[in-house]
Amino acid sequence: MEFDVIQGDIAEQPAEALVNAAGTSLRMGSGVAGALRRAAGEEINEEAMENGPVDLGEVAVTDAYDLDADHVIHAAAMPHYGDGEATEESIRDATRNALEKADELGCESLVLPALGCGVAGFDLTKGAEIIGEEIETYEPETLEEVRFVAYSDEEYDAVRSATGKTEETEMDETEADR
Repeated sequence: MEFDVIQGDIAEQPAEALVNAAGTSLRMGSGVAGALRRAAGEEINEEAMENGPVDLGEVAVTDAYDLDADHVIHAAAMPHYGDGEATEESIRDATRNALEKADELGCESLVLPALGCGVAGFDLTKGAEIIGEEIETYEPETLEEVRFVAYSDEEYDAVRSATGKTEETEMDETEADR
């Protein structure tokens, strides 16, 4: 399975499945959820809410509506109760469950953000390390390509560094493919 770190807006990424950084209520508010909601249309939020709430670390699937994808996998890395903060366990579980759900759906491509690292308050570097570990150790059935998307320059640099996906390692991997 190919694993890359890219920079951009998740709502503009083409893939069979996009992952939403969701809270347990599945209400699509700000951050990644807001970007996906604005691009997909209000129906995505309505369908997501009909599937919630879910337990921390669990996932739910909706149609992708106006996005360039077939599915949106809503991965609940943060609680919509208590302090609302993500944990190492919730990020790990949400990532693994999103990968498994993409396989269950027969997806070959998946794009996911830094789950639990925005409004959920988890440290981006540590969160990206956890997500990268889960992707690297995952044994896919149908998934061929996973892209970890970062929005800002700062987030992109942090995610690349935390996952070991620097330009040097990418060049080494390209040379190894020759």
